[in-house]
Amino acid sequence: MSIDDTQGLAAQVKALTYAKVLCLGDIMMDRFVEGRVSRISPESASPVFHYQGETIVPGGAANVARNISALGGHCTLIGVIGKDEAATTLLETLAENSDIDSIMVVAEDRPTTVKTRFGVRGHHLLRVDQEVTTAISSLSEAACLSAVIEHLPKHKALVLSDYAKGVLTEGLLGQAIQRARSLNVPVIIDPKSPDLSRYTGATLITPNAQEARDACGIYPDTDEKAEAAAQFYLGASQATGVLITRGEQGMTLLSHDGSLLHIRSRVTEVFDVAGAGDTVIATLAAAMACGTDMAEAAHMANAAAGIVVGKRGTATTSPDELILALEGERGARKGTPIMLTPAEAERYARTRRREGKVVGFTNGCFDILHPGHISLLMYARDHCDCLIVGLNSDASVRRLKGADRPINSEDDRAIVLSALGAVDAVVIFEDDTPLELIMAIKPDVLVKGADYTLETVVGADFVLAHQGKVLLAQLVPGKASSNTIERAKRGGSHV
Repeated sequence: MSIDDTQGLAAQVKALTYAKVLCLGDIMMDRFVEGRVSRISPESASPVFHYQGETIVPGGAANVARNISALGGHCTLIGVIGKDEAATTLLETLAENSDIDSIMVVAEDRPTTVKTRFGVRGHHLLRVDQEVTTAISSLSEAACLSAVIEHLPKHKALVLSDYAKGVLTEGLLGQAIQRARSLNVPVIIDPKSPDLSRYTGATLITPNAQEARDACGIYPDTDEKAEAAAQFYLGASQATGVLITRGEQGMTLLSHDGSLLHIRSRVTEVFDVAGAGDTVIATLAAAMACGTDMAEAAHMANAAAGIVVGKRGTATTSPDELILALEGERGARKGTPIMLTPAEAERYARTRRREGKVVGFTNGCFDILHPGHISLLMYARDHCDCLIVGLNSDASVRRLKGADRPINSEDDRAIVLSALGAVDAVVIFEDDTPLELIMAIKPDVLVKGADYTLETVVGADFVLAHQGKVLLAQLVPGKASSNTIERAKRGGSHV
């Protein structure tokens, strides 16, 4: 997402209005009480809180529903409430939103969960929880499952919002997941339990850093630890993918096919993290319900989370805010490494074509960047809407050029290429030729230098057979990495 053009960003965000998501989980009411503190009680060493007002906001799974509707989508919300005043207030608040259909199971043996936060000038002073966290009764469980079975066929994604309040029993989780998978509906889970076998069969699970440490003993404060934790989650849950949210460090997405993506946070100011996880899973679900792949959905969720933590209380984000945030992310990442795995490049190219874009491809070692390279890349970009550059890995360069090459590492070469305005994405490949990569990406335009012929360009036959074009760019005389390196070795001028 971060490397799309503006029209593409707007189109994908606006497509969220077609999202139909079913959400099952722990529903609660968030109560924010504002006041002031001007003195300490003479009775004890505690502040005296002067009440000034309060705000009621649906929380937990209900906040997921709020976030989906704020993005323009529609959510059917299933959960358990008590027979009390809090339930009445919560239902009245939810009824104000026409994009949320509430299906509530009323349990007389437990209260509606209420979290009351006392704040002074935006700073939390105290939180009081009213709740029962034991498992719901078998009757309530059966009623929830019946609602899922009835309504799931009309939705394109299922969210299971687990706050460990007792609604998502092991039996209800298992049957809901199984039902969704039988309908080919993606299942996105916000997990609280360290027993990951409860989430077996999920499409995507989204633990935060603390939940990851509780589940596998690894705190993901580095990319390496995040990857290790994600590997543990995949193995234990047998999910298709795991997205670990890492606060100010961003997110790490690992898929069962081995695709790994670290998404950096661009948050500059944090006012309140309450409900940020709900925003993440809501954005993921809305995007995936519209056919967006996990990697692009994760980029959207990262941007959405960055918006809500900059607001007070349990907040949501609008489509316009999300578009602006994604445009800013794209602009910030331009000039930093935009590196995709081959699998990610295939998805990226497929998405661009779906938007009507012309996908271009060229490749090379790009060991020491010179005017000939720039000319080639600019020529290629002039003939397509987005340019993917295949970059030979260090091992591949050594096989092709000799043991003393490359001069610059593959990461350094990728960073330099990514800083160029002509380049939209860089993919490092290990083979001697990019043929497999070309076959995966299926470029509309394949570009090489004029020192090749149509017969000698790797992948030309494949591209032409798929109604693509093969173009040969004119060379800049005397400009080649090998020549530059030889002059450097001889101590020559004009290196």
